[in-house]
Amino acid sequence: MKILVAGATGATGTRLMNTLVSEGHAPIALVRESSDTSKLPDQAETRMGDLADLQDGVCNGCEAVIFAAGSGGDTSAEMTDKIDRDGAISLIDHASKAGVARFVMLSSVGADDPDPSTDMGHYLKAKHDADEHLKGSGLTYAIVRPVALTDDDGTGDMKFGDDVDPKAKAARGDVARVLADAVTSDAWAGKTLLMQSA
Repeated sequence: MKILVAGATGATGTRLMNTLVSEGHAPIALVRESSDTSKLPDQAETRMGDLADLQDGVCNGCEAVIFAAGSGGDTSAEMTDKIDRDGAISLIDHASKAGVARFVMLSSVGADDPDPSTDMGHYLKAKHDADEHLKGSGLTYAIVRPVALTDDDGTGDMKFGDDVDPKAKAARGDVARVLADAVTSDAWAGKTLLMQSA
């Protein structure tokens, strides 16, 4: 499949790009002028685009889109809204317009019912709003909500849904595996699931 990946040069995104290539897909990294593409697999295509200002046609020719981007934990509320909420919503709308078959969202534990009084409250509200927009978009979707991320590769042994301990950890390598699986597996269609590394 031709799969557009937002956040492809991030810590999870680079693992995802390599996983997609290893599974025989043709991933396209959505990148900005300033993006460091040195860790992307040689086989990966790149497509210029900024989540803060996406241009028409950004999803053209793609069968699926994976949103694995994030503004980062230390950014302002304004930047969080611009990337994690508005950027995601814009990409969903572009994907819908382009007739994309599936949209996979990397979300977060807590995005189902964000608590505004917590440090992560604003970020989780942005993720919540993007998730809800995706659910109402008419696209076939999958929403993956990992618990706290680590920079480990993981083992591929994971838990989902009600089996997840919200205080557990999720290896970025495992998250990448799940996102790659969710883009093709019918078992993920229309699902929103918590995940952790077992």
